[in-house]
Amino acid sequence: MDVLPISVQKLIHALGRLPGLGPKSAARIAMFILKSSERYRADLGNTLIDLKKEIVYCTRCNNLASKDPCNICSSEKRDQSVICVVEDPLDVVAFENGSDFQGVYHVLGGVISPVNGIGPEDLTISVLTKRIENGNIAEVILSTNPNIEGEATAMYIKEELLKCNRKLSITRLARGLPTGADLEYADKTTIKRALEGRTQF
Repeated sequence: MDVLPISVQKLIHALGRLPGLGPKSAARIAMFILKSSERYRADLGNTLIDLKKEIVYCTRCNNLASKDPCNICSSEKRDQSVICVVEDPLDVVAFENGSDFQGVYHVLGGVISPVNGIGPEDLTISVLTKRIENGNIAEVILSTNPNIEGEATAMYIKEELLKCNRKLSITRLARGLPTGADLEYADKTTIKRALEGRTQF
């Protein structure tokens, strides 16, 4: 016999599909929503409904936006000749909040992952190459994550960009020691990348 009403079970199941939420966390959030005011529940529901209506993907960079092109791509203050290639929109948020980067972005929509059935054609790599061919681009910064899939994706993109037959600087984010880290605890790859990415002091 089911202890909870079907509607509550469906809510817990829907919440449980969110990344990082297990069954217990999903149940706690569901109970919080149920105990909240009717106004809060209505606002939450309307926000979810309006989300799809009010959000678009920028046709230039593939980032989430409220208009097309997005505020970054359409800004005259940004350096349109420098493109930072990232995996998803949250990476753009990280760059905007944690750096002084003044170029523009290109959101891939993921990484190449044969295990998960994601190939180059499932990402926006072809859109990126068209931007390079049609625009006055001086540098492309490959900023995928430093894991196996991220590195493989960066290498694939590099090879595709080299086919564009134009003078283009292709760079990769430097990898190194995080602030406050002790050298004795760093692995060989981290130390190697820290040396390779060293700058003038």
